[in-house]
Amino acid sequence: MSESTTEVIVGGAVLAVAVGFLVYAGQVTGVSGAATEYPLSASFRSADGVDVGTDVRMAGVKVGRVTAVELDPETYRAKTTFTVTEGIAVPDDSAVAISSEGLLGGNFVEILPGGSPFTFEPGDEIEFTQGSVSLVSLLMKFVAGDEEGNGQ
Repeated sequence: MSESTTEVIVGGAVLAVAVGFLVYAGQVTGVSGAATEYPLSASFRSADGVDVGTDVRMAGVKVGRVTAVELDPETYRAKTTFTVTEGIAVPDDSAVAISSEGLLGGNFVEILPGGSPFTFEPGDEIEFTQGSVSLVSLLMKFVAGDEEGNGQ
């Protein structure tokens, strides 16, 4: 009987660890559903490094995540849909930029809040955007020498 009791205790411990892992994974990925969110969208010339699940940050704090990235066949721009945590009011003169976490880090969507007293409603599109900057193209400009900056 003691062997059976030990098996039940070990099995319960394994089950508790598995449930704890699932809760932790849900919180990290934003799937937990604890906080309600509302959708916004933006259109970028280039959305390199942005995929579904990419963080949306404001002042360096995660406030949402990207839920869809698709090509607009009329404008040939990347239409990005993302969520913002309920209770965070985004001023309607805000801008959205694709920023990099560093030289080797990934990209994230950054909301740069404006000063308007009016805010975006769920489903609105943010007009002021700045797409991602390609590190390779910047390096190529540096290596080739930029003619514009020489004053010639």
